[in-house]
Amino acid sequence: MVNQGSNILSYIIFIPFIGMIILTFIRRENVKFIRIYTLLVTIIDFIISVVLFIKFDPDIAGMQFVVKKEWIKSLGISYYLGVDGINLLLVMLTTFFGPIVILSTRNAINKEVKKFMIFYLMLQTGILGVFLSLDLILFYIFWEAMLVPMYFIIGVWGGPQRVYAAVKFFLFTMFGGVLMLIGILVLYFKAGLNSFDLVEIIKEIDLPLNYQMWLFLAFGIAFAIKVPLFPFHTWLPDAHVEAPTAGSVILAAVLLKMGTYGFLRFCLPLFPNASEQFFPFISVLALIGIIYGAMVSMVQPDLKKLVAYSSVSHLGFVMLGIFSFTQEGVQGSIIQMVNHGISTGALFLIVGMIYERRHTRLIKNFGGLASQIPVFSAFFMIVVLSSLGLPGTNGFVGEFLILLGTFLRNKAFAIFGAVGIILTAVYLLWMYQRVIFGKLKDEKNKLLKDLNLREVTILVPIVVLILWIGVYPLTFMTKTEKSVEYLLEVRKLKSERTFFVNEIDEYKIEILDEQVLSQKIND
Repeated sequence: MVNQGSNILSYIIFIPFIGMIILTFIRRENVKFIRIYTLLVTIIDFIISVVLFIKFDPDIAGMQFVVKKEWIKSLGISYYLGVDGINLLLVMLTTFFGPIVILSTRNAINKEVKKFMIFYLMLQTGILGVFLSLDLILFYIFWEAMLVPMYFIIGVWGGPQRVYAAVKFFLFTMFGGVLMLIGILVLYFKAGLNSFDLVEIIKEIDLPLNYQMWLFLAFGIAFAIKVPLFPFHTWLPDAHVEAPTAGSVILAAVLLKMGTYGFLRFCLPLFPNASEQFFPFISVLALIGIIYGAMVSMVQPDLKKLVAYSSVSHLGFVMLGIFSFTQEGVQGSIIQMVNHGISTGALFLIVGMIYERRHTRLIKNFGGLASQIPVFSAFFMIVVLSSLGLPGTNGFVGEFLILLGTFLRNKAFAIFGAVGIILTAVYLLWMYQRVIFGKLKDEKNKLLKDLNLREVTILVPIVVLILWIGVYPLTFMTKTEKSVEYLLEVRKLKSERTFFVNEIDEYKIEILDEQVLSQKIND
């Protein structure tokens, strides 16, 4: 661990929280000031995360910028933060979308603006806490704290069925959280270390396979719901469709990554043998999600629902890469988490922009927009090509690495995954063709105005990242390489060590059985 004593991670987590506290003292009538103030808070947070990215040493595999302070000493709970190549890019993704989300609310959020901004800053604090926590209880606290603001963002500022969608989101995630809490407590007592220190538990404890299997399920179901992995995905389309644009963006760009991150950070190193046992099962579910999500997206009449189901397909690729247990697959998954956040977040922004103009999301109500709003159409095209993984865009890099890693592990799974890429191209290009090309027939579409300066400002940074990652991904991949190597090596060593311990235990049991049987015969 390096850079101990630095407080940069605490700043990144709690600047939005402090901003939220200050915001409560600002009069709600000062809407313009509230928007500018919240935007500045998120920009400051992003700038600090850029400093973290620059100072991060890619040659170090372990945790950096560690903060560890005793919190509840009697229970072994600590305030423990750290960053490595696995969570660095996710922290950057979260803070990058902060200012973008706030700018996107200019026309979409007009009621109770102050409350919305308070909930958003609270949500960003919770997400960053999840990604940076290395104490299991601290992680769980941030995991659950994130639920409350997201519930209100959907339930107060969402669509007609917002309450149903918010409750469904809350119940699904809460159920998974309860299972994870049970798993954390079992792990704590089984470890016998009087500590919830994740790094220490990974280092010291070797769980028998039967414990690993049950604990993998406890943690894995919580993470699978958040991904969401098929068949735990049913809450996602409702939440996306009913959420305001800002809610959909942050949900797609960042919140879903908490699930895939959980598998990487917890399930692989803590339960290496169980993760190997579940490899075929998880991979098949991921492939079902890839193909099912793509096929359901094809038949959606609503633009937002189409993009929502596309997330089920795209996150299936991420899960496929993680459970390939290869350097290429896991590193591709981390990059693809970022890519999905960028491209799908941008798609929701674009859908929100056209909805603000036409007040409809039905594909049949559009057509021929290229001649009326060419700047919008150009940005839309770039984002669609990114989402389907065109070479030269960010999506290609992640999908290529995932399929390469999967092919090294299981050729059949890689072939089915490639079919998913073809289906993705079909539904995205068909959707774009129906919305943008053809004749401009609807009179209402002839009144549409092209993107304004604020909207261009929102989309330009996203397009820059799409092309940057697509053309020169090493800027980001070098930050993850050593940490992924270390994770896979730890998983391999712990798997072999646990297998050895289990073999010895079975040998002891056999000897004991023979002794008991011999004693009974003598008696």
